[in-house]
Amino acid sequence: MSPLGQNVADFQSGLFAGQNGISMLTFPFRGKEVSFPGAAIKDFDPAQHIHPKKITLMDRFAQFAVAAASQAYADSGLALGPEEAMRTGTIIGTGVGGQGTVEESYIKLFSADGSGRVHPFTVPRLMANAGASHISMTLGLTGPAFTVASACASALHAMGTTLHLLRTGFIDRAITGGAESCLTIGTLKGWEALRVMAPDLCRPFSANRAGLVLGEGAAMFVLEREEDAKARGAKIYARFAGFGMSADGKDLTSPDVDGAARALTLALEDAGLAPKDIDYVNAHGTGTRINDATETAALKKALGARATAIPVSSSKSMFGHALGAAGALEMMASVLAVREDFAPPTINYLGADPECDLEVVPNVGRKHVIRAALNNSFAFGGLNAVLVVTKA
Repeated sequence: MSPLGQNVADFQSGLFAGQNGISMLTFPFRGKEVSFPGAAIKDFDPAQHIHPKKITLMDRFAQFAVAAASQAYADSGLALGPEEAMRTGTIIGTGVGGQGTVEESYIKLFSADGSGRVHPFTVPRLMANAGASHISMTLGLTGPAFTVASACASALHAMGTTLHLLRTGFIDRAITGGAESCLTIGTLKGWEALRVMAPDLCRPFSANRAGLVLGEGAAMFVLEREEDAKARGAKIYARFAGFGMSADGKDLTSPDVDGAARALTLALEDAGLAPKDIDYVNAHGTGTRINDATETAALKKALGARATAIPVSSSKSMFGHALGAAGALEMMASVLAVREDFAPPTINYLGADPECDLEVVPNVGRKHVIRAALNNSFAFGGLNAVLVVTKA
């Protein structure tokens, strides 16, 4: 569920073609209208995925979560009985949860023309775990279900946690990924106050880049042990080969080269791979001056000369920064890149920045044999997560 498409086929088509999912969004604010660039999912109809009686019980982020999870579950071919359902987890990430519900409630309470009363299901709608809970209820999954909230690393932390639960045998399979819907005036004004938002487009790793653009969406995966997937004849997209994470332990908002590089190195070690084995990087690539330069330095520290010899792209240039869902959308991009041997573009690219001397794929994607890919998420709070994806 993304600004590039509301299913995998449309998402892949938009991603590979370099489709721009960013536009100017207009909001009422103090008697006038204000505009921000954002990557919104347009023409979303929750009734295509959710029973009509359930829709009003869900914030938009939870609707995205259920819509993506339902598609993933249907595509997996699973048909679970009660015992299998108890061995199936629901583990997703979100950064801010029901932000639309929070803002709607504040408007009703504090605006001059507000009703002064909030929706009776305000608390269940805004809670961060609502997406995971609704997925488990919709699909009848009775194994462990919970949400990871670690800002922009939320989805990758959720997926890495799922990997470890599978390896230990605690579960047999899981729905995992991330969901976010944060395009509200309050959220946008908050990010504006940080002075990291671009005035128009997101230009990761580019000269004259001016900041990030927020987006929304969800991506969900069925993750299971390879031998189980093969035994049931499942359609396997890719192999989740390794996971690394670290904390900078230094600054709340300023990224650290050493922390990010450590997560990259740990992910490679977990996958049993060396830098020479990596053929593509789907970067965190927010489009801010400091984040892109720091990620460049971290990749060079972890991969050595290999860092400047392989294609690197930032999908945020197309579908914005979906905060807690960003890593899941970018995991989808990485899986498709590996499966199709195609390096998606970084669009809006105006030219090389000496601080970002990577092999950025500028504006147009290209065919490229990809045996293994890295997917990076580096969050506020100094929280770093990296996944390794290889061919199945």
